[in-house]
Amino acid sequence: MSPAPPAAADRDPDARWLVTVMNTAFLALLAGSLLRYLLKHPDSPRLPWVVGLSIALAGLQLAGHWLGRGQRPGRHGLVVLGSVVVCWVVIVLLAPSFAWCAVPLIYTGLRSLPTRAAVTLVAVLCALVMIAEWRLADGVDPHLLLLPPAVAVLATSVFIYMRRQADRLRATVDDLIRTRRELAATERREGTLAERERLAMEIHDTLAQSLSSQQMLLQAADRTWDSDAAAARGHVRTAESIAERSLAEARRFVHDLAPAGLAEGGGLAEALRTLAGRESTDSLQVRFHRDGTPVELPDRVQSALLRIAQGALANVREHSGAANAALTLSHLDDQVVLDVADDGRGFVVVPPGVRGASGTPGVRGASGTPGVRGHGLPAMRARVRQLGGTLTIESTPGEGAVLSAAIPLGDA
Repeated sequence: MSPAPPAAADRDPDARWLVTVMNTAFLALLAGSLLRYLLKHPDSPRLPWVVGLSIALAGLQLAGHWLGRGQRPGRHGLVVLGSVVVCWVVIVLLAPSFAWCAVPLIYTGLRSLPTRAAVTLVAVLCALVMIAEWRLADGVDPHLLLLPPAVAVLATSVFIYMRRQADRLRATVDDLIRTRRELAATERREGTLAERERLAMEIHDTLAQSLSSQQMLLQAADRTWDSDAAAARGHVRTAESIAERSLAEARRFVHDLAPAGLAEGGGLAEALRTLAGRESTDSLQVRFHRDGTPVELPDRVQSALLRIAQGALANVREHSGAANAALTLSHLDDQVVLDVADDGRGFVVVPPGVRGASGTPGVRGASGTPGVRGHGLPAMRARVRQLGGTLTIESTPGEGAVLSAAIPLGDA
C-alpha cells in the first residue's frame, strides 16, 4: 500500500521517495518476521497460513504501490489499505512476531485517512502490537504496556502537527499566488493608463502640433491668396510638407509608436538636427548644437527629448514671434540636457502648479506662452518626470525664453 495519495506523491518528489522507503521498510520487516517464524517454528501447522498471508501482504503492498504510481482514485488505495490491515491482523494472531510490521502501517493510515479515522486505526494497531508482544514475552515486562502507546502517541502527534503546518503553509502559498495575480492585474491596469497618457502626449506633440501648423499656414495662404499668390502657394507647399511628415508619424505610430525622426537612423542628435532644418523658415531660423562627448541613450530618453523639442519649437513658432531659436543637446557626466532657446517676446514664469492669466500652469500671458492650449507644458513635465529628470523654464518679457530638460543618465 502506497502511503501517500497518488496525486500528492506525483507532485512531490520527496513524497515519492518516502513512499519507496516505507514500502521497502514494510517488506523488510515482513521478510524478517517470516524468517524468524521459519527458524523458530519449522514444524508448526500454522506455517502454510503464515507463509500464504506473508505472500499476500507483500503482493498487496506492491499492488498499492502500483496503484499509487498509476494515479488511480483514492478509494482504490483505501481498499488496498483495508486489505493489508485485515491480513496483518490475521497473521499477527497466528504469529505475534509479525507485530512490528505495524510501524509502516501506522504511517500509511496517517497519510491516507482523515484524522479521526487515522487515530482510531493507530489505536487498534497499537493494541494488537501490545497483545502480540505480551504473548512473546516470558514474563511481566512494564515496557510492553508503556513503550508501544508512547511511541504511537508521539508519532501520531508529530505527524498531525506537521500535516496541519503543511496545510497552513499551503493556504499561505495560495494566498500569495492569489495576491500576486491581483497585483499583476493592477499593474496591467496601471500600465494601460500610463500608456494612454503617453499616447495622448505623443499625439499632442506630433499630430496635433502638425495640424495646428497646417491650419495656421492655410489661413495665411487664404489671407494672401489674392494679394500675393506666390507667398500663398509657399504657405500651401509648407503645409503640404508638414502633412507629409504627419502622415509618416501616424504610420510610425501604427508600426511601433516610435518617433519617425529616430526611426530614420542617426540617433537623437541627427533627429534634432533634421528637426531644426525642417522648422527653419524665412521668418524663423532654428540652429542645432551639441556639446560634450556623445553617449548611447536609451530609446525612451531619445524619444522623450525629441518630443519635447518638437513641442517647444511649435510653441516658439506659434506664440513667441521669435526670429531665431536654438536647440542645444549637452552630454554631461551624469545627465543629458536639452535646451530650447528663442529671442521672442518672453513671458512671466509662474511656479508649477500655479495657473497664470491664460489658465495654463506655469505661465502668464498668452503672448509667447508655451503650451497655451493647456497640454503642451504639462506633457513635457510628465515626460521628464517619468525619467526622473527636471524641466525648467527661464524667461523675461521682451528677452525671449529658455526651456531646459535635464535627464539623469543613471535613472534613465
